[in-house]
Amino acid sequence: MNDKYSKYEVIVGLEVHAQLSTHSKMYSGDSAEYGGAPNTHVSAISLGHPGTLPMVNETAIEYAVKIGLATHSEIRHENQFARKNYFYADLPKGYQITQDKTPICTNGKVEFELDGQKKTVRLTRIHMEEDAGKSTHDIDPYFTLVDLNRAGVPLIEIVSEPDIRSGDEAMAYLNEIRKLVRYLGICDGNMEEGSMRCDANISVRLKGTTAYNPRSEVKNMNSMRNVKRAIEFEFIRQVDALEAGEKLTQETRGFDAVKGITLSQRSKEHAHDYRYFPEPDLPPVVLNDEYIHAVKAAMPKLSAELKEEYMNVYGLPEYDARLLSDDKYTSEYFNNLIAHTKNYKAASNWMLGPVKSYLNENGLEIQQFKVAPQKIAALIALIDEGKTNFSVASTKIFPVLVAQAEREPLKIAEELNLLQSSDEGMIAELVEQALAKFPEKVTEYRAGKKGLLGLFVGEVMKLSKGKADPKLTNKLVLEKLESQ
Repeated sequence: MNDKYSKYEVIVGLEVHAQLSTHSKMYSGDSAEYGGAPNTHVSAISLGHPGTLPMVNETAIEYAVKIGLATHSEIRHENQFARKNYFYADLPKGYQITQDKTPICTNGKVEFELDGQKKTVRLTRIHMEEDAGKSTHDIDPYFTLVDLNRAGVPLIEIVSEPDIRSGDEAMAYLNEIRKLVRYLGICDGNMEEGSMRCDANISVRLKGTTAYNPRSEVKNMNSMRNVKRAIEFEFIRQVDALEAGEKLTQETRGFDAVKGITLSQRSKEHAHDYRYFPEPDLPPVVLNDEYIHAVKAAMPKLSAELKEEYMNVYGLPEYDARLLSDDKYTSEYFNNLIAHTKNYKAASNWMLGPVKSYLNENGLEIQQFKVAPQKIAALIALIDEGKTNFSVASTKIFPVLVAQAEREPLKIAEELNLLQSSDEGMIAELVEQALAKFPEKVTEYRAGKKGLLGLFVGEVMKLSKGKADPKLTNKLVLEKLESQ
């Protein structure tokens, strides 16, 4: 990197909005389901009609506590709500109900690995609030169209400290957040559909200094890669400005994903006066220790815990454990699989080999995989019992199984005449035939050319049309060669 840039470091804090997967909205009983015809998931409450009264969604509270516990946060016992006043066409009430002075979670942290190094990003706060509606500007040439289905959908906002130092760190952090919310079952983490959105606060400073320069807030990016690209662009832009003697100012910028650049939207030299005040229509929500402990007891094992379990309890290599625990649905399938087989490494090999290849080739997720875990366990058992080998199982039995998922692997193998023979007498006879075919090679083997063993084993397998048990074949060939 040019010396001009190597003198500086980038300072990044991220604000992540995660849409909670509740059935109803944050302060009303309206459906929070994604999609639906415009303005059909609404009522007098989410339309902000005068005299309507909000009510807090209990499941949203539970979900916020779950993410707080998963990020080692302090959970607030008395939670108050506030009105945040600002005007948007798709915010019917003219204010948003959020948490201002009393966020439900504080002082948490998110831990992840990047390039083999452990990294910790501190969390300032996690608070609950409601989403605004959606404005569409490119359908009608004269009017903005407003869909209020999303207005009132529950959100948590996860605000980090400025601990991130590169675009790659930002991507790893966001990936960990997505992994957490998916494992907890509180959000699908889909940035492309808008159920997870990210704003990045980005500044630069000379290495070795501690003061912060004015930052740019890049808004509403819809992919992890775009967050990384925006950070890398802003680093270059801000360093170039400082080196040219320009004065940076605090501003809000948008990211143009096509050009890979950020564009100024408005200056933000002074904080907006949102005129926060306590929401008069909602009493405080009080959480006691008993409630928090009950939520914790009901939480599933998370990725990091499963990774350690796969390594320490099931003896899997770190590589396997990391891939199997990286995704909630993959780990669920694997957990079901090892409930039906004790050959844990073979189970991992099938998951990361044939199963993963099939999913990738067909553009499927593991949730769409039709073959039940016990059927894969049955395939593993066929191999462990010497009835077939991995090559035959993966290339001949497995393709039939994925096409006809209700069938049993043993029946498929029988029908296709793929079962290996463990008939010692039959294999011994074939060994005699194989050695008789290559008398000179037998002499060479016995003279010390041990690499010829594979030739004889291969010939027996050919004579048996692949049905001889390879381990037994190997044993019998060796015994015959060494006996004279």
